[in-house]
Amino acid sequence: MDEKQDEKNTAGARLLKSLLKLALPFVLGLGILWWMYRDAEWPRLWQTVRSMRWEWMAASMVPGVAAQVFRALRWRQSLAPLGERPRRRTCIDAVYLSYAASLVIPRVGEVTRCGTLKEREGTSFAGSLGTVVTERAVDSAVLLAFTGLAFLLQLSTLARFLEQTGTDVGAALGRFTGTGYIVTAICIVALGAGLYALMTRLEAFSRARGVFLSLWAGIVSLRGVRNLPLYIAYSVGIWVAYFLHFYLAFFCFDFTSGIGPGAALAIFCVGSFAVLVPTPNGAGPWHFAVKTMLVLYGVDGVAAADFALVVHTLQTMLVVVLGVYALVDLPLIRRRSTFAANR
Repeated sequence: MDEKQDEKNTAGARLLKSLLKLALPFVLGLGILWWMYRDAEWPRLWQTVRSMRWEWMAASMVPGVAAQVFRALRWRQSLAPLGERPRRRTCIDAVYLSYAASLVIPRVGEVTRCGTLKEREGTSFAGSLGTVVTERAVDSAVLLAFTGLAFLLQLSTLARFLEQTGTDVGAALGRFTGTGYIVTAICIVALGAGLYALMTRLEAFSRARGVFLSLWAGIVSLRGVRNLPLYIAYSVGIWVAYFLHFYLAFFCFDFTSGIGPGAALAIFCVGSFAVLVPTPNGAGPWHFAVKTMLVLYGVDGVAAADFALVVHTLQTMLVVVLGVYALVDLPLIRRRSTFAANR
Protein backbone atom coordinates (compact mmCIF):
# COMPACT_ATOMS: atom_id res chain seq x y z
CA MET A 1 0.00 0.00 0.00
CA ASP A 2 2.79 2.39 0.91
CA GLU A 3 4.55 1.79 -2.41
CA LYS A 4 1.33 2.39 -4.37
CA GLN A 5 0.68 5.55 -2.37
CA ASP A 6 4.21 6.75 -3.07
CA GLU A 7 3.72 6.10 -6.79
CA LYS A 8 0.47 8.08 -6.74
CA ASN A 9 2.14 10.94 -4.89
CA THR A 10 5.02 10.96 -7.37
CA ALA A 11 2.65 10.93 -10.34
CA GLY A 12 0.64 13.74 -8.78
CA ALA A 13 3.76 15.80 -8.20
CA ARG A 14 4.87 15.31 -11.80
CA LEU A 15 1.43 16.29 -13.09
CA LEU A 16 1.41 19.41 -10.91
CA LYS A 17 4.89 20.32 -12.13
CA SER A 18 3.84 19.92 -15.76
CA LEU A 19 0.72 22.02 -15.23
CA LEU A 20 2.76 24.75 -13.56
CA LYS A 21 5.19 24.78 -16.50
CA LEU A 22 2.28 25.23 -18.89
CA ALA A 23 0.48 27.82 -16.77
CA LEU A 24 3.45 29.98 -15.78
CA PRO A 25 4.00 31.59 -19.22
CA PHE A 26 0.33 32.54 -19.43
CA VAL A 27 0.29 33.88 -15.87
CA LEU A 28 3.44 35.91 -16.53
CA GLY A 29 2.14 37.34 -19.79
CA LEU A 30 -1.32 38.11 -18.45
CA GLY A 31 0.16 39.63 -15.31
CA ILE A 32 2.28 42.08 -17.29
CA LEU A 33 -0.62 42.93 -19.60
CA TRP A 34 -2.94 43.53 -16.65
CA TRP A 35 -0.37 45.80 -15.00
CA MET A 36 0.12 47.80 -18.19
CA TYR A 37 -3.56 48.16 -19.16
CA ARG A 38 -5.36 48.08 -15.81
CA ASP A 39 -6.33 51.76 -16.19
CA ALA A 40 -6.89 51.71 -19.95
CA GLU A 41 -9.80 53.67 -21.40
CA TRP A 42 -11.29 51.11 -23.75
CA PRO A 43 -13.64 53.50 -25.62
CA ARG A 44 -10.65 55.70 -26.46
CA LEU A 45 -8.65 52.64 -27.55
CA TRP A 46 -11.52 51.56 -29.80
CA GLN A 47 -11.57 55.01 -31.36
CA THR A 48 -7.83 54.68 -32.03
CA VAL A 49 -8.47 51.37 -33.80
CA ARG A 50 -11.29 52.84 -35.88
CA SER A 51 -9.22 55.83 -36.99
CA MET A 52 -6.04 53.91 -37.88
CA ARG A 53 -4.92 53.59 -41.49
CA TRP A 54 -5.87 50.02 -42.23
CA GLU A 55 -4.21 50.02 -45.65
CA TRP A 56 -0.83 50.23 -43.91
CA MET A 57 -1.75 47.42 -41.56
CA ALA A 58 -2.75 45.29 -44.54
CA ALA A 59 0.57 46.14 -46.20
CA SER A 60 2.47 45.12 -43.05
CA MET A 61 0.89 41.66 -43.18
CA VAL A 62 2.59 40.87 -46.50
CA PRO A 63 6.14 40.77 -45.07
CA GLY A 64 4.69 38.98 -42.04
CA VAL A 65 3.68 36.09 -44.30
CA ALA A 66 6.89 36.38 -46.32
CA ALA A 67 9.02 35.90 -43.19
CA GLN A 68 7.40 32.53 -42.52
CA VAL A 69 7.68 31.48 -46.16
CA PHE A 70 11.39 32.40 -46.21
CA ARG A 71 11.86 30.38 -43.03
CA ALA A 72 10.22 27.35 -44.63
CA LEU A 73 12.32 27.63 -47.80
CA ARG A 74 15.51 27.97 -45.78
CA TRP A 75 14.57 24.98 -43.67
CA ARG A 76 13.90 22.88 -46.77
CA GLN A 77 17.29 23.89 -48.14
CA SER A 78 19.09 22.88 -44.93
CA LEU A 79 17.40 19.45 -45.00
CA ALA A 80 18.79 18.58 -48.44
CA PRO A 81 22.31 17.62 -47.22
CA LEU A 82 20.63 15.05 -44.95
CA GLY A 83 19.10 13.39 -48.00
CA GLU A 84 15.65 14.77 -47.22
CA ARG A 85 13.45 16.21 -49.97
CA PRO A 86 10.21 17.35 -48.31
CA ARG A 87 7.75 19.18 -50.51
CA ARG A 88 7.81 22.96 -50.41
CA ARG A 89 4.11 23.20 -49.63
CA THR A 90 4.42 20.86 -46.65
CA CYS A 91 7.36 22.83 -45.26
CA ILE A 92 5.44 26.10 -45.50
CA ASP A 93 2.37 24.63 -43.81
CA ALA A 94 4.56 23.11 -41.08
CA VAL A 95 6.09 26.51 -40.32
CA TYR A 96 2.65 28.17 -40.30
CA LEU A 97 1.45 25.52 -37.86
CA SER A 98 4.53 25.83 -35.65
CA TYR A 99 3.98 29.53 -35.04
CA ALA A 100 0.32 28.93 -34.17
CA ALA A 101 1.23 26.06 -31.83
CA SER A 102 3.64 28.31 -29.94
CA LEU A 103 0.69 30.56 -29.08
CA VAL A 104 -0.77 27.67 -27.08
CA ILE A 105 2.46 26.32 -25.57
CA PRO A 106 5.49 28.62 -25.88
CA ARG A 107 8.53 27.11 -27.64
CA VAL A 108 6.66 24.01 -28.80
CA GLY A 109 6.68 25.22 -32.41
CA GLU A 110 10.03 23.66 -33.33
CA VAL A 111 8.86 20.23 -32.21
CA THR A 112 5.53 20.72 -33.99
CA ARG A 113 7.00 21.45 -37.39
CA CYS A 114 9.53 18.61 -37.16
CA GLY A 115 6.72 16.26 -36.18
CA THR A 116 4.60 17.50 -39.08
CA LEU A 117 7.34 16.68 -41.60
CA LYS A 118 7.87 13.31 -39.93
CA GLU A 119 4.18 12.50 -40.29
CA ARG A 120 3.55 13.90 -43.76
CA GLU A 121 6.90 13.38 -45.49
CA GLY A 122 8.67 10.68 -43.48
CA THR A 123 11.52 13.06 -42.65
CA SER A 124 13.88 12.10 -39.82
CA PHE A 125 12.64 13.86 -36.69
CA ALA A 126 16.05 14.05 -35.02
CA GLY A 127 17.75 15.25 -38.19
CA SER A 128 15.21 17.98 -38.86
CA LEU A 129 15.36 19.03 -35.21
CA GLY A 130 19.11 19.42 -35.61
CA THR A 131 18.58 21.83 -38.50
CA VAL A 132 16.22 23.83 -36.28
CA VAL A 133 19.04 24.14 -33.74
CA THR A 134 21.20 25.49 -36.56
CA GLU A 135 18.47 27.95 -37.48
CA ARG A 136 18.43 29.31 -33.94
CA ALA A 137 22.15 29.97 -34.07
CA VAL A 138 21.91 31.68 -37.47
CA ASP A 139 18.90 33.75 -36.40
CA SER A 140 20.75 34.84 -33.27
CA ALA A 141 23.70 35.97 -35.39
CA VAL A 142 21.46 37.97 -37.74
CA LEU A 143 19.57 39.56 -34.85
CA LEU A 144 22.85 40.52 -33.18
CA ALA A 145 24.00 42.08 -36.46
CA PHE A 146 20.77 44.06 -36.68
CA THR A 147 21.19 45.11 -33.06
CA GLY A 148 24.74 46.28 -33.73
CA LEU A 149 23.52 48.31 -36.70
CA ALA A 150 20.74 49.84 -34.60
CA PHE A 151 23.26 50.63 -31.87
CA LEU A 152 25.50 52.50 -34.30
CA LEU A 153 22.56 54.39 -35.79
CA GLN A 154 21.10 55.35 -32.42
CA LEU A 155 24.13 56.13 -30.25
CA SER A 156 22.79 59.54 -29.26
CA THR A 157 19.45 58.09 -28.16
CA LEU A 158 21.22 55.36 -26.18
CA ALA A 159 23.31 57.98 -24.43
CA ARG A 160 20.14 59.88 -23.51
CA PHE A 161 18.55 56.67 -22.21
CA LEU A 162 21.55 55.89 -20.01
CA GLU A 163 21.55 59.45 -18.72
CA GLN A 164 17.84 59.33 -17.86
CA THR A 165 18.20 56.00 -16.06
CA GLY A 166 21.31 57.13 -14.19
CA THR A 167 23.40 54.28 -15.61
CA ASP A 168 27.15 54.89 -15.65
CA VAL A 169 28.63 52.22 -17.91
CA GLY A 170 32.19 53.39 -17.32
CA ALA A 171 31.82 53.14 -13.57
CA ALA A 172 30.26 49.69 -13.85
CA LEU A 173 33.09 48.38 -16.03
CA GLY A 174 35.65 50.14 -13.86
CA ARG A 175 34.74 47.92 -10.94
CA PHE A 176 35.94 44.94 -12.96
CA THR A 177 39.71 44.53 -12.76
CA GLY A 178 41.88 42.52 -15.13
CA THR A 179 41.99 39.75 -12.55
CA GLY A 180 38.21 39.79 -12.42
CA TYR A 181 37.97 39.19 -16.16
CA ILE A 182 40.46 36.32 -15.94
CA VAL A 183 38.63 34.70 -13.02
CA THR A 184 35.32 35.00 -14.85
CA ALA A 185 36.77 33.37 -17.97
CA ILE A 186 38.25 30.53 -15.91
CA CYS A 187 34.91 29.94 -14.19
CA ILE A 188 33.09 29.76 -17.51
CA VAL A 189 35.60 27.28 -18.94
CA ALA A 190 35.54 25.19 -15.76
CA LEU A 191 31.76 25.12 -15.73
CA GLY A 192 31.66 23.96 -19.34
CA ALA A 193 34.27 21.26 -18.71
CA GLY A 194 32.45 20.08 -15.60
CA LEU A 195 29.14 19.79 -17.42
CA TYR A 196 30.77 17.87 -20.27
CA ALA A 197 32.46 15.46 -17.84
CA LEU A 198 29.18 14.91 -16.02
CA MET A 199 27.29 14.19 -19.22
CA THR A 200 29.87 11.68 -20.46
CA ARG A 201 29.48 9.70 -17.22
CA LEU A 202 25.70 9.53 -17.32
CA GLU A 203 24.20 6.27 -18.52
CA ALA A 204 21.43 8.19 -20.25
CA PHE A 205 24.02 9.97 -22.36
CA SER A 206 25.32 6.73 -23.83
CA ARG A 207 21.79 5.44 -24.47
CA ALA A 208 20.91 8.63 -26.32
CA ARG A 209 24.09 8.64 -28.38
CA GLY A 210 22.24 7.80 -31.59
CA VAL A 211 19.86 10.70 -31.14
CA PHE A 212 22.72 13.10 -30.44
CA LEU A 213 24.52 11.93 -33.57
CA SER A 214 21.41 12.63 -35.64
CA LEU A 215 21.12 16.05 -34.07
CA TRP A 216 24.76 16.75 -34.81
CA ALA A 217 24.23 15.73 -38.45
CA GLY A 218 21.55 18.37 -38.66
CA ILE A 219 23.72 21.01 -37.03
CA VAL A 220 26.61 20.50 -39.45
CA SER A 221 24.27 20.23 -42.43
CA LEU A 222 25.17 23.77 -43.46
CA ARG A 223 28.48 22.44 -44.75
CA GLY A 224 26.62 20.60 -47.46
CA VAL A 225 24.20 23.36 -48.43
CA ARG A 226 24.63 23.69 -52.17
CA ASN A 227 23.77 27.37 -52.43
CA LEU A 228 25.10 28.99 -49.27
CA PRO A 229 24.53 32.56 -50.57
CA LEU A 230 20.85 31.70 -51.03
CA TYR A 231 20.72 30.33 -47.48
CA ILE A 232 22.24 33.56 -46.19
CA ALA A 233 19.81 35.58 -48.31
CA TYR A 234 16.88 33.67 -46.79
CA SER A 235 18.30 34.25 -43.29
CA VAL A 236 18.67 37.99 -43.80
CA GLY A 237 15.36 38.13 -45.68
CA ILE A 238 13.54 36.59 -42.72
CA TRP A 239 14.63 39.39 -40.41
CA VAL A 240 14.17 42.14 -42.98
CA ALA A 241 10.61 40.87 -43.43
CA TYR A 242 10.09 40.76 -39.65
CA PHE A 243 11.31 44.36 -39.43
CA LEU A 244 9.01 45.53 -42.25
CA HIS A 245 6.13 43.64 -40.63
CA PHE A 246 6.74 45.83 -37.58
CA TYR A 247 7.84 49.10 -39.18
CA LEU A 248 5.00 49.44 -41.70
CA ALA A 249 2.56 49.38 -38.78
CA PHE A 250 4.06 52.69 -37.63
CA PHE A 251 2.30 54.42 -40.51
CA CYS A 252 -1.09 53.29 -39.22
CA PHE A 253 -1.02 55.97 -36.52
CA ASP A 254 -0.20 59.68 -36.54
CA PHE A 255 1.79 59.42 -33.31
CA THR A 256 4.26 56.86 -34.75
CA SER A 257 4.32 57.75 -38.46
CA GLY A 258 7.14 60.26 -37.93
CA ILE A 259 9.54 57.73 -36.40
CA GLY A 260 12.38 56.97 -38.80
CA PRO A 261 13.65 53.53 -39.85
CA GLY A 262 16.75 53.78 -37.63
CA ALA A 263 14.70 54.38 -34.50
CA ALA A 264 12.20 51.72 -35.59
CA LEU A 265 15.06 49.24 -35.98
CA ALA A 266 16.19 49.92 -32.42
CA ILE A 267 12.65 49.42 -31.10
CA PHE A 268 12.32 46.26 -33.21
CA CYS A 269 15.54 44.77 -31.81
CA VAL A 270 14.56 45.46 -28.20
CA GLY A 271 11.15 43.92 -28.84
CA SER A 272 12.75 40.87 -30.47
CA PHE A 273 14.86 40.21 -27.38
CA ALA A 274 11.76 40.65 -25.19
CA VAL A 275 10.05 37.84 -27.15
CA LEU A 276 12.69 35.46 -25.77
CA VAL A 277 10.75 35.52 -22.49
CA PRO A 278 8.59 32.36 -22.77
CA THR A 279 5.10 33.83 -22.98
CA PRO A 280 2.62 33.22 -25.84
CA ASN A 281 4.03 35.21 -28.79
CA GLY A 282 5.94 37.37 -26.32
CA ALA A 283 2.70 38.82 -24.93
CA GLY A 284 3.47 41.09 -22.00
CA PRO A 285 7.25 41.48 -22.23
CA TRP A 286 6.99 42.61 -25.89
CA HIS A 287 4.30 45.17 -25.03
CA PHE A 288 6.36 46.57 -22.19
CA ALA A 289 9.58 46.74 -24.22
CA VAL A 290 7.97 48.40 -27.25
CA LYS A 291 6.03 50.89 -25.13
CA THR A 292 9.17 51.82 -23.18
CA MET A 293 11.17 52.37 -26.36
CA LEU A 294 8.41 54.42 -28.00
CA VAL A 295 8.24 56.67 -24.95
CA LEU A 296 12.00 57.07 -25.21
CA TYR A 297 11.47 58.40 -28.73
CA GLY A 298 8.91 60.95 -27.58
CA VAL A 299 5.62 59.09 -28.04
CA ASP A 300 3.00 59.66 -25.34
CA GLY A 301 2.87 56.76 -22.89
CA VAL A 302 -0.82 56.04 -23.40
CA ALA A 303 -0.48 56.16 -27.19
CA ALA A 304 2.60 53.92 -27.02
CA ALA A 305 0.69 51.35 -24.98
CA ASP A 306 -2.17 51.49 -27.50
CA PHE A 307 0.26 50.90 -30.37
CA ALA A 308 1.78 47.85 -28.66
CA LEU A 309 -1.61 46.31 -27.89
CA VAL A 310 -3.19 46.90 -31.31
CA VAL A 311 -0.18 45.85 -33.39
CA HIS A 312 0.60 42.76 -31.32
CA THR A 313 -3.05 41.67 -31.37
CA LEU A 314 -3.37 41.99 -35.14
CA GLN A 315 -0.03 40.28 -35.78
CA THR A 316 -1.10 37.44 -33.49
CA MET A 317 -4.35 37.15 -35.45
CA LEU A 318 -2.26 36.71 -38.61
CA VAL A 319 -0.41 33.82 -36.94
CA VAL A 320 -3.73 32.22 -36.00
CA VAL A 321 -5.13 32.61 -39.53
CA LEU A 322 -2.03 31.04 -41.08
CA GLY A 323 -2.15 28.22 -38.54
CA VAL A 324 -5.79 27.49 -39.38
CA TYR A 325 -4.92 27.58 -43.09
CA ALA A 326 -2.17 25.01 -42.47
CA LEU A 327 -4.57 22.73 -40.58
CA VAL A 328 -6.96 22.84 -43.53
CA ASP A 329 -4.30 22.51 -46.22
CA LEU A 330 -2.13 19.75 -44.75
CA PRO A 331 -4.78 16.99 -45.09
CA LEU A 332 -5.16 17.98 -48.74
CA ILE A 333 -1.51 17.17 -49.40
CA ARG A 334 -1.12 13.52 -50.34
CA ARG A 335 0.94 11.74 -47.70
CA ARG A 336 4.23 10.34 -48.94
CA SER A 337 3.62 6.60 -49.26
CA THR A 338 7.23 5.49 -49.04
CA PHE A 339 9.08 6.23 -45.84
CA ALA A 340 12.66 5.20 -45.17
CA ALA A 341 12.82 1.84 -43.48
CA ASN A 342 14.81 3.13 -40.52
CA ARG A 343 12.29 5.87 -39.57
